Amino acid sequence: MRAIVISDIHGNIDVLRALERRLGEHLAEFERVICMGDLVDYGPYPNEVIEWIRERATDVVRGNHDHAVATGAPCESSPSYLQASIATRARLRDRLTPDAIDYLSRLPLEARVTVGQQSWLLVHATPREMLHDYVPAGATDEQWRAALGDRAGQQVLMGHTHMPFGRPFDGGFLANPGSIGMPKDGSPHGSYAILDGHGIQFLRIAYDPEPMIRELAALDLSSAIFTQLARSFRTGM
Repeated sequence: MRAIVISDIHGNIDVLRALERRLGEHLAEFERVICMGDLVDYGPYPNEVIEWIRERATDVVRGNHDHAVATGAPCESSPSYLQASIATRARLRDRLTPDAIDYLSRLPLEARVTVGQQSWLLVHATPREMLHDYVPAGATDEQWRAALGDRAGQQVLMGHTHMPFGRPFDGGFLANPGSIGMPKDGSPHGSYAILDGHGIQFLRIAYDPEPMIRELAALDLSSAIFTQLARSFRTGM
């Protein structure tokens, strides 16, 4: 059994379509498509992303941006991107259909999937605080144990940080596919992972961000926010 793992799409349908073109007919060979949340905000295509995920993903958990769009609660994103999150949500939420908002509101905070003989816990942030907790890959063992709590020693898939990593930990394994829609690790290519029941492989997908950036320009964002988002999609920074 094999599974594709994606996270933090952020309204970027173009990268999902690029992934689909790369995989082509092989997409059907993956028994699971796992999404670690944050379908919306920043990018201009929330409806299209939600539709893609509903049609193809087998397992999805709720991200902090999904929660904010569905409930009106603060998303508590990173301070440097907070205003961009607020501004794009204000421009784009009204474009979402009631059915799409209802879908986001019903996403679970955690899930569990089995790939091969391996059981994985899925959470967007960490088991300690599933929506907003931010623990970088390089955190100390003590910090990770605090974030994992009684889930220490398990195999855990997370998103949220937009940074791919995988590491054995306390007899389990921690993994983050990175962000497919809005990477922040210095590469603009979408980051994703493949699980095959034996391990995890981290991959990248190239796409052209310029059509999406032109759509962002039509949202009447402030110059500073548009410039920040355009730079992020172009550079992965």
